Formats: sequence, structure tokens, C-alpha cells
Amino acid sequence: MKISVSVYSFMQYIRDGRLTPIECIAKAKEMGFDAIEFVEFVFPEGEDKMEYAKKLRAESDRVGLPISNFAFGADLLNGKDRSGDVPAEIERVKGLIDVAEVLGCPTIRHDVAFGFAEGNPRLYRGFDNVLAQLADGCRKITEYAKTKGIKTMTENHGQFSQESTRVEKLVNTVANENFGLLVDMGNFVCADDDPGVAVGRCAPYAFYAHAKDFIIKPGTAPNPGEGFFSSRGGKYLRGTIIGHGDVPVLQCLRALKAGGYDGYLAIEFEGMEDCIQGISIGLANLKRYVAEVYGE
Repeated sequence: MKISVSVYSFMQYIRDGRLTPIECIAKAKEMGFDAIEFVEFVFPEGEDKMEYAKKLRAESDRVGLPISNFAFGADLLNGKDRSGDVPAEIERVKGLIDVAEVLGCPTIRHDVAFGFAEGNPRLYRGFDNVLAQLADGCRKITEYAKTKGIKTMTENHGQFSQESTRVEKLVNTVANENFGLLVDMGNFVCADDDPGVAVGRCAPYAFYAHAKDFIIKPGTAPNPGEGFFSSRGGKYLRGTIIGHGDVPVLQCLRALKAGGYDGYLAIEFEGMEDCIQGISIGLANLKRYVAEVYGE
């Protein structure tokens, strides 16, 4: 199993200017990663995305560190800019697949929905009520990506499309061999889904996986304060170093293996700790866990 790192993990240093997104490539290589994952929102504002992708690809080639995945947002429920124009949103996503082709990554991950836009008059607002619409958008996107040799995924992300039962239902409704799941072992807790059970359910559909950890406190406890946010059911969550939190990382890895997954495993660190320290400790822990589960 190859271990990657999401550039999102370096956001502390990117925000305060200690690292640029391009410099994160060499830093990830220095830290011992096998690849790096990019997210659209780190692209500099105002810079042409295709041109910036060429710079990232050139640095990736120079350093000898492949770009394992390209992740970006999408809203196939409310459309581009929540305007209701879903066809325009699909076209925007296709443009980002063109960017992924320049990056040279084999997969992309896009969101599908974050819930209904304010003012939406629709009466019935369950996930199943819009499943056909979401699946149709995913199908159109993946058919385009297939012409580029790129596989597409959605992630358990954004609460509305976060439980394992929902993303499993979506991938089976899309029913396209080019479309699968990015299984984020930590994100399931944001929808109060048991991570070990959830990963076991989703592993057979996994094209990619994220390793992530959270400190989890019950919603019946006092608010822990800064750094914590609430799950959909009211639990308190805070991102932390892999191995320092409450996500059963070993169990999740065993579930991934049992489901036949042996692709990239990317660290996504979003803790309050210094990000370089957090990523480094998390990588050391993750390597031990992978060795124990996969025998590598």
C-alpha cells in the first residue's frame, strides 16, 4: 500500500506563507510520502487553473513524487453557485477533470451535495428523494472522465452525503465501473456513523482512501470550546494526529483489506497541532498500522 498526503494537511503553513502549494510537493517527498494529493482550493486566486496545474505537474516530475488524486467541490443538487443550474455545474466539473489530466493523476474526487439551498421550495428533502438526480450527474461526469483515462469518486463528506449507507446507495445507483468511492475513515463520525462498520460497508467500492483521526466527545458533555465542531447528531469533534484520537484506524484498515482495497492511502490532517509535526507523527503511526494489517 502506498501512502500519500493531501496538500490540505499543510494548510496551516500555506495560510501563513511558510509553504506554497508547489513547495508542499518537495516537502512531502522529504517526509517520506509516496505521493501527494491536491485540492482545488489551494490554487492561487486569479491564476489560470490549467497553467497552475502545469507548474504543479512540472514540480511533481522534478521531485519524482506523483500526484495521486485531485479533489474539488461540486453541487449536483443545487447547481453552479447554488443557482439551480445543474448542467452548468456538470460542465464546470468537466473543466476540472481537464485540469486533473494535466496533473497526471489517475482519479478525481468531487462532492455531490451539501443539502438543499435556502429557499428551495421542495417539500420532501431526504437523500433518497434526490438520489436519481445525483446519480445522473455523477454518471455524466464519469463518462466524460473515462475518455481521459481518469476514474471518478465521491467521498463521504458534507453531512448530507456522508453516511456509508448513502454513499453505498449512490455508487450502486450510478452503476458505472468508472465511478467509485473515496473512503475517508474519519469523516463518517461527522454523520455519527461508526467508522469501522462504515468502512467495511464501503471498502468494496473504494478507489482511494483517506486516513484521518478525530477526538470525539459526547454531545451530553459541556462544549469543549475552540477547535471543536459538532457532528450532525451533536457530538463534539476535533481533528488530530493519526493515532491520537478516537477513530479506530486499525479496525478501518482491516476493513479496507477485507474489502480488497490496496490502493493509495492518503493522510488528511486537520488538527490544531503544528501541521508538520502532526503529519510526521501520523505518518509514523500509519506506517506501523499498515505494516501490522497488510504485512508491509
